[in-house]
Amino acid sequence: MRILFLSHYFPPEVNAPASRTYEHCRQWVKDGHKVTVVTCVPNHPQGTVYEGYRNKLIQWENQDGISVVRLWTYVTANEGFLKRTVNYISFMFAAILSVPFLPGYDITISTSPQFFNGLAGYVVSRLKRTPWILEIRDLWPDSIVAVGAITNRTIIGLLEALELFAYRRADHIVVVTDSFKTTIQAKGIGKQKITVIKNGVDSSLYSRPTVDPASLAAQIGVEGKFVASYMGTHGMAHHLETVLEAAFALREWRDIVFLLVGSGAERERLLSMKDSMNLSNVVMLDQQPKTAMPHFWSLSSVSLILLRKSELFKTVIPSKIFESMAMERPIILGVEGESRELLRCAEAGVSIEPENAKELADQVLNLYQNPRRCQELGSNGRKYVLENFDRLILAKRFADLMQIVCK
Repeated sequence: MRILFLSHYFPPEVNAPASRTYEHCRQWVKDGHKVTVVTCVPNHPQGTVYEGYRNKLIQWENQDGISVVRLWTYVTANEGFLKRTVNYISFMFAAILSVPFLPGYDITISTSPQFFNGLAGYVVSRLKRTPWILEIRDLWPDSIVAVGAITNRTIIGLLEALELFAYRRADHIVVVTDSFKTTIQAKGIGKQKITVIKNGVDSSLYSRPTVDPASLAAQIGVEGKFVASYMGTHGMAHHLETVLEAAFALREWRDIVFLLVGSGAERERLLSMKDSMNLSNVVMLDQQPKTAMPHFWSLSSVSLILLRKSELFKTVIPSKIFESMAMERPIILGVEGESRELLRCAEAGVSIEPENAKELADQVLNLYQNPRRCQELGSNGRKYVLENFDRLILAKRFADLMQIVCK
């Protein structure tokens, strides 16, 4: 097949959508398909173009056999509703206007969020005369409403109308959780039109720790410590002040340290909060390259996976769950719903109430005092994720679906 994939994010960006898209596309190339990814210049999340790139009108590159087309986009940091909206819309129009410069394809896929990238797939697929698969990784506009990023009812109503339009016009919809499928079905979309292909893990990158993490631990000041780590976006959806409040509660336990690695709209506020609370047991590092992440997982004793308390977030499964399991790290999960059920089935960690700093502190302390339990939970998680969520297998399932949609 000749596959055209529209994605706002792509490596060297390191967020979950970039990883999912790249790992699927890389496997499709290995399986003999021709894949083109249309994206923008890498700049997430700070809104600064990565070294070695320029925000040009159009540029081509090759990553592991994937033909990557990067288009000019209004670049801005991942914060502030208006500027981000301009960023999203500018990429949508750039993707549509790039169609005359792209060869023929058998199928078009677009992924959401961001929402307008997903919607661009409709126009591009019609211009290229291909079937269109819409991939939904977050429910928009529900997710941005849930964190208070939009309150204007007129704007919300317009986005909901566009959302329903996209669902109806797509030839097929791929979602990443069972709950998403249920939610979209409730909007009047037939279940036969929706396929669940969950997130997973690249088992070639995330594996049992085989290197001694002591040098990295010494470098960042956590050598010999029990390290409770949060890896990923520091955004409005994550309520990471819970981590700082838990760290404050455990400040007398000198062998316990909290590590936060990543960037996002809330990072500066969290840094200020850390300083004002005088938290010497918290280390905060900026975003790291994807290839470095297994090393940070290796020095971690336990993984923290947290979201705000919201009905919407009961439908999501953060991709960090799969990475943590693959690295044999026990999980403390502050997410309700489908994520909690997955963790229960895997027997790979413990659950707490979202935003509950006391419960988080209690569970960190409990696992610190029970190293055998940590080892057991980590071992369970690795076995479960490799049996059920290997990205290679999931990519092949996606390719089989594309073959069916193309018929």
